[in-house]
Amino acid sequence: MNGEILILQHAASEHAGNIAAALQRANRPYLTVEVFAGQSVPDDLGKFVGLIVMGGPMSVYEHAKYGFIPDELQLITRALDHGKPILGVCLGSQLLAAALGAKVFAGPRKEIGWHNVSKLPSAGGDVLFDALPDNFMAMHWHGDIFDLPGGAVPLLRSDLTALQAFRYGKNAYGSLCHLELTYPQIDRMVQEFRTELDQAGVSGQEILQQWPRYGASLERLAGELFSRWVALLA
Repeated sequence: MNGEILILQHAASEHAGNIAAALQRANRPYLTVEVFAGQSVPDDLGKFVGLIVMGGPMSVYEHAKYGFIPDELQLITRALDHGKPILGVCLGSQLLAAALGAKVFAGPRKEIGWHNVSKLPSAGGDVLFDALPDNFMAMHWHGDIFDLPGGAVPLLRSDLTALQAFRYGKNAYGSLCHLELTYPQIDRMVQEFRTELDQAGVSGQEILQQWPRYGASLERLAGELFSRWVALLA
C-alpha cells in the first residue's frame, strides 16, 4: 500500500488544490493537518512518506505570535534528515529555507497577482522544473522573501523577486509562486484577505478577471510539475 503524505495547511483558502489533484490521480493517500483550525503539528513524520507545507498569511519570524512555527521548522528538519520528499509553497517555501539556515525577510513590496516567472539556467535538467517553459505567468501572494540556502539550487525568478523557487538535495522543493491554486481558491483568497489587497493597492476583481487568460495554462503546468513531485515518493 502507498504510504501516506502529510499536508500542513495554514489558511482555509490555501489548501493543496492542484497538488491534491496530482496525489489523487496517483492514488496516493494524504492527511491534512488544519493548523489554522488549531490542529497540532506532529512531532515527527513517523509513517508519513512525504511532507507538503502550504502557504499562509503569517511570517516565519513571528514565533511569538504563531507557536506552531517552531514545531513546523523542527518537523521539516526531521524530514530533511530522513531524506523524505518535501514540497513547500509560499509560507512553506519560507519555512523550508529557514530550516536550512537561510534568512527570511520582508521584500521591498508585496507581490500579489499574476506576474511573469522565468526559469533560471540551473533549472535545466531538474526532474520537476524541467517540465516548465522558460517563461510563464503564475499567481503570487507573498510579502516575505528569502536568501538561497547553502547547498541549494535556484530554479525560478520574477522581475520583483530574484529567488522564486529552489531545490535542496534531490527531493526538497520550495516555491514562492502559487501553482497549486484553482479558481475557487483564488476567489476565496480575494475575500479572505481583502484587507491585505487594499493595503497593497491590488484589485482582487482584476486578479479574478485574468483567470480565463492564464488559468488553464497554470493548471496544465501544475499538473505536470506536481505529478513529477508525487513520483519522487515512490
